Amino acid sequence: MRRRQFITQTGLSLAFVGFCRNSGIASALLNPAYNMKPLRNGVGIFTEQGGTIGWLVNPDGIVVVDSQFPEPAAHLLSELKNQSQQPVSYLINTHHHGDHTGGNIAFKGIAGHVVAHVNSAANQKRVTAGKEDRQLYPDKVFDKEWSSKIGGNEITCRYFGAGHTDGDAIIHFDDANIVHMGDLVFNKRFPFIDRSSGASISNWIMVLDKTLKTFDNDTLYIFGHALDPEKVTGGKDDVKAMRNFLDKLLNYVSGEIKKGKTKEEIIKATSIPGAEDFAGQGIERGLTAAYDELTA
Repeated sequence: MRRRQFITQTGLSLAFVGFCRNSGIASALLNPAYNMKPLRNGVGIFTEQGGTIGWLVNPDGIVVVDSQFPEPAAHLLSELKNQSQQPVSYLINTHHHGDHTGGNIAFKGIAGHVVAHVNSAANQKRVTAGKEDRQLYPDKVFDKEWSSKIGGNEITCRYFGAGHTDGDAIIHFDDANIVHMGDLVFNKRFPFIDRSSGASISNWIMVLDKTLKTFDNDTLYIFGHALDPEKVTGGKDDVKAMRNFLDKLLNYVSGEIKKGKTKEEIIKATSIPGAEDFAGQGIERGLTAAYDELTA
């Protein structure tokens, strides 16, 4: 006769963890799918699904940069509540794309204000027309610069011109010297270049040049996306690498056009000469955007 053994739910969990310890399944079960990571001086990042979220928590309030989607945004808010009972003073959008603003609605009645560049706000309303009940739009917009203090921490949003879209804001947590670049930097990953929303590769290069001149060598950058999920933060060299990729992309496509290559032939490339460290999916999107910009 088979002996039956009854154990508590906790005991079962521990037994199962022990059973699958070597396979890595236990780690996946015990750790959440998202990552809440502090950086320095009360500023950190949150990653789950979509563009990297930045956050600031201090005794006087909370600031969040970007919102991913509703479910990740809810996870973030739960984690922030564990850290502080202070209100969310500002939700800042780096630009309008859904993987950065889709979770705005989770901040309805929670965030004091939603901040974005004027073009970003307009783009957001354009692409979500007819779905207004599912979105929380910016109520504070700026043209060149906006800043506010939360406790002793000043947050400054700057607009250096069109790049990834025509409304990309750069957010500087001054006290921590941390800059959220949004999708102006895809770290070693082929970027999405949204020409339908005013993107300009040539101007994007100038935006990164101005960024490098504005911030110092100790600045820590937060990137919207990265080929390696663990490298959504980095330094000046990573920003320079992004600039180099865009420059080489334009040079390569320009050279191919001069050789008489068709668009269809050009977008078959699998790497960009001089920027082979960029990889992943979507190279054809960048090649298409470069071709369209150069032949417009």
